[in-house]
Amino acid sequence: MRILLPLLLCCLFCLTGTQAQTAVVQGIILNEAESPIHNATISWKKGGVQSNRNGFYSLEIPANREIELTVSHIGFKKVIFRTLLAPGEVLEFNPVLNPRVEQIGEVVIQTENREILRGITTVDPEVIRKLPGANAGVENLLKTLPGVNSNNELSTQYAVRGGNYDENLVYVNGIEVYRPFLVRSGQQEGLSFVNPDLVHNIHFSAGGFQAKYGDKLSSVLDITYRRPVNFKASLDAGFLGINMAAEGISKNEKLSALGGVRYRDNSLLVGARETETNFEPLFADAQVNLIYRFAPHLEVSFLGNASLNDYSYRPLTRQTNFGTLQDPRALLVFYNGREEDIYKTLFGALKASYKVNPSYTAHFTASGYNTREQEYYDIVAQYRLGEINMDIGGKDFGKVEFSEGVGAQLTHARNKLDALIFNAEHTGNLNLKENNFNYGFKFTHEDIRGRIREYEIIDSAGFSLRPPLPDFRNNEPYEPYDAPLEPFTSIRGYNETQINRFQGYLQWSRRLDVGSDALWFNAGVRSHTWTVSSEGNSFDAQTVISPRAQLAYKPSWKLDMLFRLAGGIYHQPPFYRELRNYSGELNPEVEAQQALHVVVGNDFSFEMFDRPFKLTSELYYKDVNKVNPYTLENVRIRYAAENNAEAYAYGLDMRLNGEFVTGTESWLSFGYLKTEENINDRGFIARPTDQRLKFAVLFQDYVPTIPDLKMYLNLIYNTGLPGGSPAYADPYLYQSRLPDYKRADLGLFYLVKSDRSREEFLRGFKEVSIGLEIFNIFDTQNSITNTFVRDVYTKTQYAVPNYLTPRIYNLRIGIEL
Repeated sequence: MRILLPLLLCCLFCLTGTQAQTAVVQGIILNEAESPIHNATISWKKGGVQSNRNGFYSLEIPANREIELTVSHIGFKKVIFRTLLAPGEVLEFNPVLNPRVEQIGEVVIQTENREILRGITTVDPEVIRKLPGANAGVENLLKTLPGVNSNNELSTQYAVRGGNYDENLVYVNGIEVYRPFLVRSGQQEGLSFVNPDLVHNIHFSAGGFQAKYGDKLSSVLDITYRRPVNFKASLDAGFLGINMAAEGISKNEKLSALGGVRYRDNSLLVGARETETNFEPLFADAQVNLIYRFAPHLEVSFLGNASLNDYSYRPLTRQTNFGTLQDPRALLVFYNGREEDIYKTLFGALKASYKVNPSYTAHFTASGYNTREQEYYDIVAQYRLGEINMDIGGKDFGKVEFSEGVGAQLTHARNKLDALIFNAEHTGNLNLKENNFNYGFKFTHEDIRGRIREYEIIDSAGFSLRPPLPDFRNNEPYEPYDAPLEPFTSIRGYNETQINRFQGYLQWSRRLDVGSDALWFNAGVRSHTWTVSSEGNSFDAQTVISPRAQLAYKPSWKLDMLFRLAGGIYHQPPFYRELRNYSGELNPEVEAQQALHVVVGNDFSFEMFDRPFKLTSELYYKDVNKVNPYTLENVRIRYAAENNAEAYAYGLDMRLNGEFVTGTESWLSFGYLKTEENINDRGFIARPTDQRLKFAVLFQDYVPTIPDLKMYLNLIYNTGLPGGSPAYADPYLYQSRLPDYKRADLGLFYLVKSDRSREEFLRGFKEVSIGLEIFNIFDTQNSITNTFVRDVYTKTQYAVPNYLTPRIYNLRIGIEL
């Protein structure tokens, strides 16, 4: 037996044979439930092989010839495709066989062409790993899609169609995963749960998703990890960190293991910002996925993750220039103090899958998540607000020469949180002739202990600024004020909260042939009941019912068109953070937010330049009531813990993807969004995530004479978000917007050694690549939030932008065994 360890990554050299005039087609054959199909046949006219217990196959075919291959199995529609490979090439083709839907008759597939076919799913995780970005990974790829917005390259969080960061579901291998609670800045975030080196398949829905998915208002990200079929190891190292992964399978093919270790250092990114700091980050995690097949009809898997995000931050100085050419301003700050944040998370899930008969499969899952977090800081900031010397020829050009305001600010926090979440779930899949049924039951117990203690004291020219409360009167210095000093902001609270949840769903889907047209529909309903206990008090249970449906229609036109309609009632029962108000107090009687989704879509597949393209368009509308208003501070969300608002969102998403360059997939994305909320019937104002326009480009290219030299370009343009408001301020009085977000990231990668190379150089390695990444090519000054500074002399409050990262260079090296 070959035992795998995620840390088993070293530079092993071994002998390799010479490449013959043949090529290899290999992959995993799956069914609709993404379970491997045993004894499926993949063949051509002179030979063939069958898939093993894990669905894996490997077939050697002649090179430099167009070969027609057939994938078949009893009970499934066969797939026929053609391919033309060079000597030594290896094509990874992972078909998903459908028992009811006809597959495409003939498709020509080349190594670099990983198009998604109707009825066939092919996977290319390489794009995820190579797409340049300050926070590389699956979330970086999502941000190039229409409807998905993020104005912070230091964060893996994203907002979808007007929702906030708490409104997105994430699943890995069908298991819901969580993220830390106290994280509030991109610098502190570290690593997301999803390890891009382990990803096999991605499904993403920006709205109108099925009933089998949980209760959130915005989106679903459904990740499937690879099922190992042989030994493989990889290493990816750069200035921002190092990723290692390994996978393999035992000799009897019953045990397979997949694991990865990641370490990330954001000091390169943070050190290049306007604030001079001493930054000592430690972001690391280890993840493993084990699968043991007891019998062809029974397997047990384990998914585990342990992560440590240790963030030490000591700011020194900062100068931010803002204003206009006619009225230039600057904020100069000198800091003293530090911030220490630690997030320790553990996650484990045990899942058993039992195939009772060919029509029915049952799954049983138990999972646990524990996070221990602390956020400590004491930082004194002494600032000067003044005018800048704009004499280009002068020696003091760019310096603050006249101070309009001076002052100091003390920020203090002692926040801690300990959360334990346990889930027990049973799901099933039943096929009855032309009908497919999915059902599930889930129990969740959440035990959370949270303490929040924060205050802020502001002093300007000797005057301590008190909170701007309605009954506050201060006529200093003309009249003495002898009341005790009060913090400008103060939040204190300690809560011990337990929440029990009972969820269930049932959905039905079917495909019909209407003449020569095809019709597919899905209808389902889910329920969610929860009870909250706090400080020994229990509160009445609440229940919500969510009906959902999807419809797809494919007419038999000459044009390859597919029409889609989806919608339903979606709820988001409150989590701990949604129960806690601005003052840190808990309101256990907060109700679930509710949204009506309506999504109308169209897929138009066509050929242009003799290459395949697809144009996907979606119109959507969301009507949200029982809204729990929130403020957005970077990526930290604070809720009002009241259902005192209503909101809406509507927009248009479009994406054109295809082979803009032969053998590569690229796409263009466009999104228009408008979302507003009405708090306490005061009228509609823009929500914090009101991102009106978005343009994004993911472009791949290569040098024709040097095909191993490839380029990945990531372009994003977003119009400005609402700029937020100062503490204790009325959001209806602050409706300014941040500047537009513009960013371009470039990645250049050269494949030094590949498995189809004939030379003996670096033998023993399957692949070796080197790369150069340039983040923010045009050195654009993007801002994520505003710092509000008050000047007591002019009675003016300035919104000073907090800028993100400038242009940065990163070197990467990748090795695969």
